[in-house]
Amino acid sequence: MVLLASVISADAAVKLPSLFRSGMVIQRGKTVPVWGKAGEGELVAVVFNKKRYETQAGADGCWRVDLPKMKAGGPYVMEINDIRLDDVWVGDVWLCSGQSNIDTDIERVYPQYQSEIDSYANDKIRLFRVENQSDTHGPRTDLAAHGWEKLSMKSAWHFSAIGYFLGKRMFEETNVAQGIIQTSWGGTPIQAWVAADSLQRHFPLYYRQTLLYQNDEMVEAQMRANRLANDRWYEVLNATDPGIAGAWNTLSLDDAGWQPVSQYGRLAEGRNFTGSLWLRQHVHIDARRAGRPARLLLGTLYDQDYTYVNGREVGRTYYQYPPRRYQIPGGLLKEGDNVITVRFVNKQGVPHFIKDKPYMMIFGQGDTLRLSEQWLKCPGAEMPACPTGSIAVQNLPSVLYNAMLYPLHPFALSGVVWYQGESNTGNPGEYGQLLKKLMANWRQLWEEPRLPFVVVQLANFMAPSAQPQNSNWAALREQQRLAVKADPYAGLACAIDLGEAVDIHPLRKKEVAARVGLCFDRLVYKKKVDWAPEVVSAVVQGGKAVLTFDRPLRAAGTLYEFELAGADGRFVNAGAILNGARVTVAAPQITAPMRVRYAWKDNPHRANCYSQQGLPVVPFEYVLADE
Repeated sequence: MVLLASVISADAAVKLPSLFRSGMVIQRGKTVPVWGKAGEGELVAVVFNKKRYETQAGADGCWRVDLPKMKAGGPYVMEINDIRLDDVWVGDVWLCSGQSNIDTDIERVYPQYQSEIDSYANDKIRLFRVENQSDTHGPRTDLAAHGWEKLSMKSAWHFSAIGYFLGKRMFEETNVAQGIIQTSWGGTPIQAWVAADSLQRHFPLYYRQTLLYQNDEMVEAQMRANRLANDRWYEVLNATDPGIAGAWNTLSLDDAGWQPVSQYGRLAEGRNFTGSLWLRQHVHIDARRAGRPARLLLGTLYDQDYTYVNGREVGRTYYQYPPRRYQIPGGLLKEGDNVITVRFVNKQGVPHFIKDKPYMMIFGQGDTLRLSEQWLKCPGAEMPACPTGSIAVQNLPSVLYNAMLYPLHPFALSGVVWYQGESNTGNPGEYGQLLKKLMANWRQLWEEPRLPFVVVQLANFMAPSAQPQNSNWAALREQQRLAVKADPYAGLACAIDLGEAVDIHPLRKKEVAARVGLCFDRLVYKKKVDWAPEVVSAVVQGGKAVLTFDRPLRAAGTLYEFELAGADGRFVNAGAILNGARVTVAAPQITAPMRVRYAWKDNPHRANCYSQQGLPVVPFEYVLADE
């Protein structure tokens, strides 16, 4: 009888979701839900800031208490029955979500802001990172997470750089505690973050896909087959690669017969090369640098690399995007001749070095040794394609909503940052509707129809073009612009001048966060701040397009990246003249313009229309009206 009572008591104990931990930040100025599980009918008491709130767990064991609106402050203690949460602050809470550009962490952007990151820590900014998980069956009630952690270089090292800089900026603006929740997964499409029932009517194929994969046996069988195929592919590659058996990474190797090649030349023949390719570069180290530790920067490589110095592996990276920053330990570099060896492994495409990235050794502040662009190359083992029918569960519709978004509600928020779209550029036409679905879906979940959203528009990327492009990236940016324009509680943070031609993950995340912050200043704090200029009218006058903006633009001499199209729909480059808030656009071959667009390219690198405060004009396309 005593044993039975103890079991009932254990089952009845209050359980909190992972969000509720010591060190958390809860939202000021809004009702704050506190919830969890307990035994059926159990009395639950929440004590916070000298006030007590009570409720009973329902038949399903669920309970919820809503704390009233509060002013910023702390630290406080929150007691829930016998659970004590210390160091709780009331301030602002921001949710950062999307794919890899919101995922890009402080470690990646550190060289861009080294002195600032080195010197900054703040106990009143707390970071909460949701771990990557997916669920094909439906919404979960809890999630796996790291946090809450006080902001420091160590705690932020693998945390969203945009979240980090947003928290820092908003603290400086408000002087109240900031909570940053990151729930994001690189490479994932927008439909993975939308509830299944929201997809059912307008996106039936996505909805049926959610039903198709609600079979664990099928999913596991396919994933297991993919794992086995992938493992076997590497086994055969490594067993047949002569570079491994021949120790091609060593300094003593006679590489006189290897072929000289520029790192920006053709490293492998054909449009695709599957398998391994070896490159070596001899580096002379003087007596002053010999034996010293160094950092090897190998820019960015496509795709996988295993990198060695004098036969010792100093680093490896399994996919194309991360910068290669490898530590060379003390004692490894010798006076005189040394060799760097890179073993490329590609499952598709052609191995290559990315231009405009750093390739050097760093021995200390101001002491660098640039690498040559010349290498020696030798093929390893060319391989057949890996026989996998790839399935990435995290990319399926609704699976991240189920596992990484739904369990966060109804934790009170100040606003949401959404930075995603790269994975949907293959089909940009549907993106606007999906984005509207997502915002409506999340607001409904939080029971807050005016929950502010800031959408970060895709940055410029890929090779610039002097001629008009039918760009999917531009088309998706337009869908982002139109979705936000139709939503009075959403803002658009334009990043069209913050990208990089050679990197889908540009480094200027502090500047992105600053523009996100400006949007929240207006949406949340109702401040009169500068946003990106908007076109208020687009008409035809005398065979020219006349655009009127909502404010005067900054004089910039010649304006670039404007285009016009006539009845045939073919766009041509056009000249543009600025006069205050008006831009007149003309092209000699277009006498009856019907459409005008600006910065409509993958990478409109010459776009130079800005507000007088320095914010870029958002890329756009307009149908022209007769005056």
